[in-house]
Amino acid sequence: MNKTFTLALGFTSLLGSASPLLAAEAPRSGGHLTVGVETEPTTFNPQLNGQDKAEITLRNFWESLLARRPDGSFVPWLAESYQVSPDGKTLRFTLRRDVVFSNGEKLNAQAVAENFRHTQDAKYCAGTSLCLMGTHIASIETPDDATVVINLNATYSPFLSFAAGLQILAPASWQSAQLKSGGKELAGTGPFILDSYEKGQQVTFVRNPNYRWAPATAKHQGPAYLERVTYRFLPESSVRSGALLSGQVDAIEGISGNDAGEFKDNSDFTYQHALNTGTPYSLFLNVEYGPTQDVRVRQALLQGLDIDPLLKSVYRGERTRAWGITSPVDPLYDRGLEGKYGNQPDAANKLLDEAGWTARDSEGFRTREGQRLRIELIQAQATVRDQRDVLLQAIQAQARQRLGVDLKLNYVDSGTYTEVRASGKFGTIANSNTPTDGVDIENHYRPIKQGGAINYSRVNDAQINALLDKAAGSLDIAQRRQAYSDLQARALTDLALALPLYEPEDQLATASYVHGYGFRSYKQMPESVYDVWLSEH
Repeated sequence: MNKTFTLALGFTSLLGSASPLLAAEAPRSGGHLTVGVETEPTTFNPQLNGQDKAEITLRNFWESLLARRPDGSFVPWLAESYQVSPDGKTLRFTLRRDVVFSNGEKLNAQAVAENFRHTQDAKYCAGTSLCLMGTHIASIETPDDATVVINLNATYSPFLSFAAGLQILAPASWQSAQLKSGGKELAGTGPFILDSYEKGQQVTFVRNPNYRWAPATAKHQGPAYLERVTYRFLPESSVRSGALLSGQVDAIEGISGNDAGEFKDNSDFTYQHALNTGTPYSLFLNVEYGPTQDVRVRQALLQGLDIDPLLKSVYRGERTRAWGITSPVDPLYDRGLEGKYGNQPDAANKLLDEAGWTARDSEGFRTREGQRLRIELIQAQATVRDQRDVLLQAIQAQARQRLGVDLKLNYVDSGTYTEVRASGKFGTIANSNTPTDGVDIENHYRPIKQGGAINYSRVNDAQINALLDKAAGSLDIAQRRQAYSDLQARALTDLALALPLYEPEDQLATASYVHGYGFRSYKQMPESVYDVWLSEH
């Protein structure tokens, strides 16, 4: 097999600083941590999870083949090594031989191979990025108990990131009735084990006493320090902040701009924040249905709205304006569009006039042939967080005042969300995504029939498809960055497929006696509590 291929990416961390650990204080074993979180998982199966913020809980008991350093390079985890052929078409993972799932099953090549085979099962992975990745697998081999070889149909550079990060389920999980929902029958290899789940209230994990395989990015080896951790589901930011301030919980995440000041420069607490990777929270505009089929209407929204003052008002200056198709901390980010569009209401209104929306009804909304210029905005209730509902209301008001556009907000449950996406009968969907290395771009802009699971704009453009192929077919980071830069210009400047709003970030506030809580390197999402310990208080 050929030499190891390491994807080293120029990555810059934007993590906030935590309080320094007293030199005389060493980590202690034991204790029960309670964390207030914004998002309750809709499933505890990590492979089917579509909520980025559910990772804060799921990452405690599910693990992957490789971990990432801050620069994006890979380090061993469940796999002790990996190799990628020079043409990028063959990936070989050599597994650790000492890993055991929480149900007692041993991690081996057959177990890992079965996880990858399920990415090829459309009934299992429908609507997730698993299906997109599964389409690129030609064959899976297990030459011995510790080796998994994945052969691809063609070079596909995002696959390494996906393969390294796929969270591995125990063999018995595939026969469980809990496979889709997740539960105690689904076993992982993580430092904690699911103990109890009270829907709408909380979930509790207990320490895995047999854990011995933390990656090199962890701060210690062996079992976790904590005996137990409970995540309480507290959807309101003010409730979470109040719970921490009053001592009802030991830590919280998802802190609003209004509440951040309660913890910054407060010696009783630590406060950290970090930008996510992946796709910004954006309005993806449907090119196949309703008024947004007309590129002039899409361009009017992109050019006419002024997002900056809305972000400052809603988040008190605590969020970062988004301009492109991926995160400012992603190695593939292109700053070329920063400040190049928006806040041009005259030009936007001219575009709407040219599109024939010239009349006005009694409420001031534009009309054409007696029909109001109404665009239905779909937001999944499961991903309403971070005051997004307030932001969308502000955008709705501005669209009416500046452009005469009726932006109808429709918050839907998971089942309705799936149905609406499949039907294509919507004007725009609001969403963000955290995968790195172009996986997020593939998911959003690859044609639906080719695996674009979250192609909400429903675009199938020859130029974009060619650029996706060019980026995916290259292992050279500079060539990939240029292809995605060209794609960004096509997607936003030419076609106005999306209106980027802000780059999601995570915030953590902890009581001063909580140590070691922080963010995952590279992806910068809240890490598991494996390294967390409690001092006397």
